[in-house]
Amino acid sequence: MITPLFGGIEGGGTKFVCAVGTGPDDIRAETRFPTTTPEETMARAVDFFKQQEADLGQLSAIGFACFGPLDPNPDSPTFGHILPTPKPGWTKANVVAPLRSALGIPVAFDTDVNGAALGEGRWGAGQGLQNFIYLTVGTGIGGGAYVDGKLLHGLIHPEMGHIPLRHDKTKDPYEGNCPFHGDCFEGLASGVAVENRWKVRGSELPEDHPAWDLEAEYIAQALASYSFTLSPQRIIIGGGVGSLGHLLSRIQQKTQQYINSYIQSYIILEHIETYIVNPGLGNRSGMLGAIALAKQAIK
Repeated sequence: MITPLFGGIEGGGTKFVCAVGTGPDDIRAETRFPTTTPEETMARAVDFFKQQEADLGQLSAIGFACFGPLDPNPDSPTFGHILPTPKPGWTKANVVAPLRSALGIPVAFDTDVNGAALGEGRWGAGQGLQNFIYLTVGTGIGGGAYVDGKLLHGLIHPEMGHIPLRHDKTKDPYEGNCPFHGDCFEGLASGVAVENRWKVRGSELPEDHPAWDLEAEYIAQALASYSFTLSPQRIIIGGGVGSLGHLLSRIQQKTQQYINSYIQSYIILEHIETYIVNPGLGNRSGMLGAIALAKQAIK
C-alpha cells in the first residue's frame, strides 16, 4: 500500500517554509525562501511542490498555515484571502487559488498559529489534551486555540495578539507599534516592539536587562486573561521571543501572581511549570502543523 504524501506551507511575514512528508519523522523534502510579493512567493511554492511531485509522486493534499489576518472559511467568498494586514502588498491577496489551480489537489488553509497548535496537539506538547492554547511571540504575536479536540474559529479566527493590556506609561513610555491598536499586546510585546523600545534587537540584550521583566509582565497579563476566558489545560509559547529559555520561568511566576489563586487547580497552584511550556516541536510546530492540516483535508 502506498503511503499518502502531503505538502505543508508555513507562511510567515518574513519567510515561507515548504515541506513534503507525513510527519516529524518523515520529511522527504523541505525549502525556505523570503516572503516577497504574493505573486512571486506563491509561484516559488508552486514550483517546489511541482518538483517534488515529479521526484516523489502525487501529493494527496496541501496544508497552508499562513500569517494573517485571513479567511479560513471554505464557504466564504473570500476564502483563501489575506485580510487587511500590515504586510505591504498582501491585503486581499488570494493565496490558495494559485495552489489549487496549479496542483489540482485539496488545500487546507488556516492561520500559522492554528496550524502550529494542530501540530503541537498531534505530535508535541499538546498531545493527549482536549483544550490548550498555542501562542507565538516573535515579529508579531498570535494565538491558536484547540478546544474540545478541534481548532477554534468562530467569526474568523482568534486574534490573541490584539487584546488590550494594562499599560503603565510612567514605567513604560513606549506608545506601541500596532498600526491598528497602538499599545495592544502585539504593539507592546512583539519582537518588533522590543527592538523599537530598546533600539537593539532582543537577541542582543543580556538576560538581566530590564526588557525581559517588562516582556514577562505583558505576556503574563495576556496569559492570565486567556486562562480566565478559555480555561486551557496548557499554554504553549513559541516564537523567537517566546521560546527564550530565560524568559519562561519569569512568565510562569508572573502569570501565577496575576491569577492570584482564583483558578483553583493544582496545576496552576503547584505545577505552573507544566501549565506554561515551550513547544514540544521546537521551531517546527508551524511547518509540521501544516502537514497535519493537509492530513485533515482528505478526511
